[in-house]
Amino acid sequence: MSEGVEWALHSCLNLAWIGPERAVTAARLAAYHDLPAAYLNKQLQALARAGIVTSVSGPKGGFRLARGLDRITLMDVYTAIEGPEEAFRCTEIRRQGPGAGPPRAYAAECAIAGAMGRAELAWRRELAAQTLDDVRRRAELQAPTAPDRLRSWFAGT
Repeated sequence: MSEGVEWALHSCLNLAWIGPERAVTAARLAAYHDLPAAYLNKQLQALARAGIVTSVSGPKGGFRLARGLDRITLMDVYTAIEGPEEAFRCTEIRRQGPGAGPPRAYAAECAIAGAMGRAELAWRRELAAQTLDDVRRRAELQAPTAPDRLRSWFAGT
C-alpha cells in the first residue's frame, strides 16, 4: 500500500475538521503535515474522481469533502488511491521450471492464491466496515485538542 492512502485519509479527516464552508488547496493541506504538495495533489485528484472530495476552482478554491465522513469508508479511500485490483496476483509459477507437474496437476486453485484471496477478502471487508467518522471519533478521543489546533493553524493562513 502506498503512502498516498495514509495521506488521503488524513486529508479527508482534516477537511472534515476544517468544515464544509472552506475549500483548502493541496499546498495548504500538504504544508500541515510537511508533505510534497504535487504528490498530495495527485491523491486529492484521485479522491475527487471517486466522488470523495470536490475540487473548487477560483481564488478561494481548493478541496472540500463531497459527502459526510459517515458515508466514506476506508475501502472507498483505499480504492480511490490504489485502484480496485487485488493486491496479490497469482501468476501460476507452480507451472514453471523443473518442479512443474503435468497439466492435470493444476486443475484446482493454487493453495497460495486461495489463502491470499481469503486474507484479502477479510481485509477488504474490514476496511469497508469502517467509516472515516469511526476514525474521527477515535482520533478525537486520543487527541481531543487536534481539531481545534488544526482549525487554528488553517485560520492563520
